[in-house]
Amino acid sequence: MTRMLISFDIDGTMEFGDPPGGVTVEMVKKAKELGFIVGSCSDRSLGAQQALWDRHNLEVDFVSLKHLLSEVMVKFEAEKYCHIGDRDLDQQFAFLAAFDFIWNYDATSEPWLTWSDVSGSQSDYSVAVANGVSGKSR
Repeated sequence: MTRMLISFDIDGTMEFGDPPGGVTVEMVKKAKELGFIVGSCSDRSLGAQQALWDRHNLEVDFVSLKHLLSEVMVKFEAEKYCHIGDRDLDQQFAFLAAFDFIWNYDATSEPWLTWSDVSGSQSDYSVAVANGVSGKSR
C-alpha cells in the first residue's frame, strides 16, 4: 500500500483549535484508519499538541513544531507529504520542507481521500490539486 503522510496545524485548522477550524477529529481518524501517517505540526509545544490528541482519543504518529516540518519527512518514509494549515506561514514552512499544502478551508472536503484507493493504487493527483493542493508532488 502507498504510504501518505498528513500533518495538521491545530489552531485555525482543527475543530479543537483556538480558533476552531473545520477539520474534525473524525476526518483524522478516517485518514488514520485508511493507513495514512498522521500528526500535527503547530506553534504549540509538543506536550500541548499531544495532550490535545490524547483528549480526543486519537493516537497520532508524530507531533512537531511547525518550523521543524522538514524533520518529519526524515523520520517517515511516504509517497506523499502534505501539511494542512490556515496561515501563509503554514504554507511557507510546507514548501520549505517540500510538502504539498492544503488550506484549512479546502481540507473540509478531505481531498486526501482521492490520493489512493482502498487497494492502495495511486489515483489521479490532479484531482487533489483541483481540490486545493499546491506544491510539489512526491
